[in-house]
Formats: sequence, structure tokens, C-alpha cells
Amino acid sequence: MSDHIRINGLRAVTTVGVSDEERSVPQTVSISVSITLRTSFKGIKDEIENTIDYFEVSKALRKVAAAGERKLIETLAEDLAAEVITFDKVCAVTLEVEKFILADCESVSVQITRAREHC
Repeated sequence: MSDHIRINGLRAVTTVGVSDEERSVPQTVSISVSITLRTSFKGIKDEIENTIDYFEVSKALRKVAAAGERKLIETLAEDLAAEVITFDKVCAVTLEVEKFILADCESVSVQITRAREHC
């Protein structure tokens, strides 16, 4: 059994793009995260200490996105997933980053899944 916490469409400002011109202006990306917990929701007993605080996760994601610059959203996704996996009760994370760069499509995205070694 796997229980998940999802954050859908979190907007974050970042500096990302292959060209210098694209990286010259920060842009908004959308981040969606599915977090697999170490334990089921059954044992959380309505206490925040027994789960993860998704507000804290969202703050951490925005902080990572705002830090530095990257050429690829693939790199941004790796950095974001690495941050989420550091939260104590997280076993795995599936994360999607959407970038709104092409005029003739809704978005371009990458999706990755990362897990702790021993969970």
C-alpha cells in the first residue's frame, strides 16, 4: 500500500534556458509533486508531526527553483527531487516541471521519480 501527498501546479520563479537570452529574464514554471510517505495515512492520528507539512515542502521547492540558474529543466527537476527526498518521512517522489516556452504548445515538461535507498 502506498499513500501519496500531491502538490499540483505549484508556480515557482526560476532562471532556466539554454540560451543566454532566455536565462536573462526569470520565468515561472509549474511544479507538480507526488510524495510517497514511509507509512500509510492510517497511522498519522490527525497529527502533522506524523506526516509531512506540504507548506514547508512548497517553500523548499520555491527556494531551490530561485537559487542559481540552470540551462535545462531536467537539471531543475533533479535539484527539486533531491530537496524533497531530504524530508524525513518521504520514501519517494515523482516530480514534473512544466515550462511555458513554445508559442505553439501549452507547455514542455519533464518528469522524474527518485527514491531513498532504504525505505
